Amino acid sequence: PADDVALLVARVRALPEGATAAWRFTADPTVVARARQLATDRLTGWGLEELTFTTELIVSELVTNAVRYAGSPVELRLIRDKTLICEVSDPSQTQPHLRRARLTDEGGRGLFLVAQLAHRWGSRYTASGKTIWTEQPLHAAPGTPSPDLF
Repeated sequence: PADDVALLVARVRALPEGATAAWRFTADPTVVARARQLATDRLTGWGLEELTFTTELIVSELVTNAVRYAGSPVELRLIRDKTLICEVSDPSQTQPHLRRARLTDEGGRGLFLVAQLAHRWGSRYTASGKTIWTEQPLHAAPGTPSPDLF
């Protein structure tokens, strides 16, 4: 345009009924197992059992980090669209960062594992905190390692 103003038009389409699932938890370490089970049950309901292994790991790592470092509430949301999106929201504004743990470190590998297992991942900020999200393809591409190999 002549005035150097660009117009961005976003097309928003509604998700079908039942394409999302969301849960809210307190920041208590015992909720991590419950979050994994709820996610697994939802994947089974959607017929996405092949994503159970990676999604359980992603949910476990992200919810654990939120519980440990951010406080309540912790929210988990799964979205079945063109990909499977997993979002974990918490009240912290702290930027997540990948780190490489030393061999002798007992922790510090969670986000690195999430980044390796997810097709894409990132974070976004809101007035009430942040959301870390991951995407996984709905169906594994030929040649993709099976979770049984881990």
